[in-house]
Amino acid sequence: MEWRFGHPFESSRVGVHLKRELGMRKSTVLFIGIAVAFLAGSVAPQAATKLYWDQSQRKFVEYDSGKMLYRGRKAIKRQEVKYTGPYGPNTIVINTSERRLYYIYEKGKALKYGIGVGREGFEWSGTHFVTRKAEWPGWTPPPEMIARERAKGRILPAYMEGGIKNPLGARALYIGSTIYRIHGSNEPWTIGQAVSSGCIRLTNDDIVHLYDRVKVGAKVVVLR
Repeated sequence: MEWRFGHPFESSRVGVHLKRELGMRKSTVLFIGIAVAFLAGSVAPQAATKLYWDQSQRKFVEYDSGKMLYRGRKAIKRQEVKYTGPYGPNTIVINTSERRLYYIYEKGKALKYGIGVGREGFEWSGTHFVTRKAEWPGWTPPPEMIARERAKGRILPAYMEGGIKNPLGARALYIGSTIYRIHGSNEPWTIGQAVSSGCIRLTNDDIVHLYDRVKVGAKVVVLR
């Protein structure tokens, strides 16, 4: 087969067009890359902001669970871990000295959460069961707490409706017939510390994560 070439300048013209086309493609790719980087940068700071239903306001509100709410403390991230202890699936094991909660969801596997526990004088231990679950629970301070706080000059309400400002946070798991709960918190910087009056607190993100997995009737083991 014989190849025929046209005008001697045709090949150079084609070369110029190809260079222009390649240049345009590079510019387009560069533009897309810059746009993606810009969008990623603008979205990243909002990654820790989530919408929650605030019962008191009857609307969704933003709750920032980001680093700024930990007041300089490093957030304790939940983990999936191996479990070799004596308890079986559907059991919550709370190690108050370690300040960690383990939810054993299947044999040999558990979810590990950072928690806040009872301060000195409010430690306790025992075995119970989850008797009730609640989303954005209301809070009724027990009489002894109301009296104790009044002596400090702080007046507690007889009842506080569930919502973003409620100290029980986004979810609560009620422990047996005790006055204690495993609940969320609007003070995430207290996770990992002994500050409560006996309840076990998690961040709102973590209590929602745990709440969705735990069923009423789950065993709760509190260790000191």
